[in-house]
Amino acid sequence: MNRVCLCLPTNRACSAAIAALHTEAAYATDRFGADVQLLILDSSEARTRAEHARTVAALRPVPHVTVHHLDEYAQRIFLLRTIERAGLPDPDRLLHLMLPPAVSYGACTNRAFLLAAALGCASLHRRDSDSTYQLHAGQLVFPVHHELPYLGRPATEAAGGVTRTDLTPELLHRPVSLAGASFIGELSVDIGEIRRLDEDVYYDVVSLWAPADWPEDLKRDLVEESFTGAGTAPFTGDHSTLTLVDPMRVDMCNIAFDRTVYERIPLPPATDTIGSDYFLLHLIHDARLPGILHNRHIANFHTPERRTDTGFPAYQRRFVKFLLSMLYFHDVYDRMEAEGAGLLDERHRVRADRIVELLRESKDLDRTENIWRLDRVDMAYRKLGGRYATFADRLAEERNRLLDEVEADIEDYAYLAQAWPALIEAART
Repeated sequence: MNRVCLCLPTNRACSAAIAALHTEAAYATDRFGADVQLLILDSSEARTRAEHARTVAALRPVPHVTVHHLDEYAQRIFLLRTIERAGLPDPDRLLHLMLPPAVSYGACTNRAFLLAAALGCASLHRRDSDSTYQLHAGQLVFPVHHELPYLGRPATEAAGGVTRTDLTPELLHRPVSLAGASFIGELSVDIGEIRRLDEDVYYDVVSLWAPADWPEDLKRDLVEESFTGAGTAPFTGDHSTLTLVDPMRVDMCNIAFDRTVYERIPLPPATDTIGSDYFLLHLIHDARLPGILHNRHIANFHTPERRTDTGFPAYQRRFVKFLLSMLYFHDVYDRMEAEGAGLLDERHRVRADRIVELLRESKDLDRTENIWRLDRVDMAYRKLGGRYATFADRLAEERNRLLDEVEADIEDYAYLAQAWPALIEAART
């Protein structure tokens, strides 16, 4: 029986999402005979965690579905034991990178990767608490329908089970390492208000996540499709493609990875930023590992705390930090794309040592491009006025700190990536 980890990281109230995830787990075991380890990583405040615990306790038992609801204390104990067993230097730094005090999309998924290894899972399937499943013909549309059959198997075996294949023959013997789709509904990044206020400012800001030397036509294409997912059209029937999955076509709320990827390389553990959990999508694509792109998109929505007086500046800061991080990630992505299959060993596994080298080499890039980005954001937000101008004042005070943070984030990522194989091995035992 194939054991898989269906995971929901959360720091907000989401009892409905937990119940729906359990229904997807039941679908996975009933239709595919999977042994599902349903993992809820709960960083919510005490009252919300208690409500989640009541939701979990009320779930009907399903054969071959095991629910693990772990608060941060339980996660910390697991990490402490794993780090101690790994025998790595500077255990306090590793614990901080794996369970930081601030929001980190990469770190919460890294904890899920380690726990999936500890539970003996062959794959990890991630969902988000601010999304829901679509409904079609009275039935919930579960992404696991396309994720389970072929992950980890040679692409040639998957070719007969998908709608179409878009791979060259030499790639068909490589393993299917990713299965994913996107979302419909609201933008994945909560900046729709900027577009409603001023489309020119929206372009100025969103285009900053492109490489600075891109021509305007490419930047405009990027802005047009950025954060829009699969649009708004609802699901009407299945379609799947065996391909090298474009990172722009999938979302981390609707993704599944084979263990041969996430047990080799973690995600960036950067805090207070968005987009830190998308690195593996680029790595799988650039290393020319096959994936399945399907159309069981999840419905996305925004929770209101991002627009409150305290939530707004915190979220905008995460967005700006994401823009600054691209100086380093574009450099790494470009070199990964150039190396292609050279990123893999003879068994088609990611060469972790090479990724660590690329990350470390990017750390010392000239900051001039990021200073330019900060200048552009400042002008754009002041043009919007109101709370955006107030945020620009705050941003001006934090410029040097932000520049230091994004550089340190890359160094931290390289450090964690180097330690990762030992942490995975320790988690397995």
